Amino acid sequence: MSFKRQIIAATALALVSALAGAQTIRIANQGDALSLDPHSLNESLQLSVTANVYETLVGRNKDLTLAPLLATSWKQTSPTVWRFALRKGVQFHDGTPFTADDVVFSYERAVGDGSDMKASLSDIQAVRKINDYEVDIETRGPQPILPDAISQWMIMSKKWCEANQATKPVDRRKGIENTASFKANGTGPFKVRERQPNVRTVFVRNPTYWGKIEGNAQEIIFTPIANPATRVAALLSGEVDVMEPVPVQDIARVNASANARTIVGPEMRTIFLGMDQKRDELQYSSVKGKNPFKDKRVRQAFYQAIDINGIQRTVMRGASRPTALMVGPGVNGWSAEQDKRLPYDPETAKKLLTEAGYPNGFEVTLNCPNDRYVNDGQTCQAVAANLAKIGVKINLAVETKGTYFPKVLRRDTSFYMLGWTPTTYDAHNALAALMACPDDKGVGQFNLGNYCNPKVDALTKQIQSETDKAKRDAMIKEAFAIHADDVGHLPLHQQSLAWGASKKVELVQLADNFMFFKWMSVKQ
Repeated sequence: MSFKRQIIAATALALVSALAGAQTIRIANQGDALSLDPHSLNESLQLSVTANVYETLVGRNKDLTLAPLLATSWKQTSPTVWRFALRKGVQFHDGTPFTADDVVFSYERAVGDGSDMKASLSDIQAVRKINDYEVDIETRGPQPILPDAISQWMIMSKKWCEANQATKPVDRRKGIENTASFKANGTGPFKVRERQPNVRTVFVRNPTYWGKIEGNAQEIIFTPIANPATRVAALLSGEVDVMEPVPVQDIARVNASANARTIVGPEMRTIFLGMDQKRDELQYSSVKGKNPFKDKRVRQAFYQAIDINGIQRTVMRGASRPTALMVGPGVNGWSAEQDKRLPYDPETAKKLLTEAGYPNGFEVTLNCPNDRYVNDGQTCQAVAANLAKIGVKINLAVETKGTYFPKVLRRDTSFYMLGWTPTTYDAHNALAALMACPDDKGVGQFNLGNYCNPKVDALTKQIQSETDKAKRDAMIKEAFAIHADDVGHLPLHQQSLAWGASKKVELVQLADNFMFFKWMSVKQ
C-alpha cells in the first residue's frame, strides 16, 4: 500500500472510531426549561438544564457535598467576608476568558430587576473584585453557609450579555424575552447547539472544557413529552434513552421490560399549598369584603380536611412521604419530632369553618401546574374532593407550568401549589424564601401568599448568622413551631424520584433532581 493510501486508510479508521465514540443520549421530560437564562426562573428543571451549560463558583459532588467549580478555594477573611480564588484558564463557549469581572456582573444581574434568584443571594451585601482571579463576597451579617447558598447562582459572560442586549434577566412574570432566552454562552461541559422551545434542545460536548467530563455522551437531545403514557412508550420502544418522571403506576411495567429500568430514590423537595393572607378581600372567591385565609381557623380547617394518607395511597401509589414541615429528611434542621401532621378530621374542620363564620363553606380557585411535580394535577384534584366534604367548593385551575409560574409569581393567586428544594440543603433557605415576610432584597421571594410573623422573621435573621450549631438548630426548631402553630402553609408531602433509563445508559441520580450530562454514558 502506498504511503498516501496508508494515510487515507488511517484517516478513515480514525473517523470510524470517532463516530463510534460519538454517543447521543435522548432525554424526555414532562416539561421544558422555560428559558435558557439561568437567572430568570428559580425552578429545579430549568436550573438542572442550564447547569449543564453554565457553572457556579461552588457546585456539588455526586454525594451532594460541596465541590469547587469556577472557584478553586474559598475562606473567610472576617465574619462577614468570604474570599474566593477563581479558576484560571477557563473560557466561555465563545472563547472569552472567565475573570472576576464576570462574577461581579453576574451578581449584579442576579439581584437586579426581573431576576428570580434574588432569594438565594439576599444575604449578600456586595461582591468586589480584588484582581482578575479573586473576589470578596461581603454578607449582611455572619453567614456560615455562604458557599452552600451560592451553589445554584450561575455565572454569565459580561462581554456576551452586553453584546447581546441581555444585561438584565428574562422576567417570566412579564413575559419579556431577550437573547439569553434562546441562546447560551456558559463555561460548562456542554454547549447549546439548537433551541426550539417546547420542541427540543440539542446540547453538544464542549471540546474546550476546563475540567474532566466523566461520561462519554457527546450529544444530548432534550425533548419535552407532556403525556405520561407517550413518555413511557417512548422509553420502552427505545425512542428515548432517559425520561422523567416515570408515572408511579408504570414503575413495575418499566422494570419488567427487557430494555429499560426505573431508578427510584428519595427527593428533598417538599410539595405544599399556600394561601393569600395579605389582601383584605380574597380574589377568585365567593367571599366579598373579607379574606377568609387571614383567619387561622380557616387555614386549619383546610389542613385537617386534606386526607394526605389517602393521597399517598391512591394518587401517589405509595411514592410519597406525608409531611408536617416545609423541609424533609436530608435537610439540616428537619426533625422527626416536629414532623407530625395535624390529624385528618373533616368534622373538626367543619366546626372550625363554622366558628370562623363560614358554616356553609365558600368558593375559591386553586391554581396548580399539571407538568411540574409528580402527579401534581391529580393531587390538586384530590385536595378539591377532600375540601368539598367540608362545604368548600374548589374551582380548580390546572395549567402547564409555562403559564402557571408567571401567574403565581406575580402573586395573582388566592390558593396555589408549590414545591421547594432548599438549594443549601439547610432549613434557613426555606425559612428565608418561603416563610419570611417579603421585602425588596429577595427575602420571602417565594412566600407567594405573604404569610408574615415578626417572630419568624427575627429568628430567620438570627439563624443566618449563628455559628453555634446547637443554638442554630434550636432556633430553626422554634421558627418551625411558630409557623406550624400559625398554619402558615399546608405542607403535603415529599415526592419520590422516578427516572426511567435504558439499560445501556449509566447516569447519576441526585436527591435534588438535578440531571448532569457530564456523568452520563452509553455502554459500549
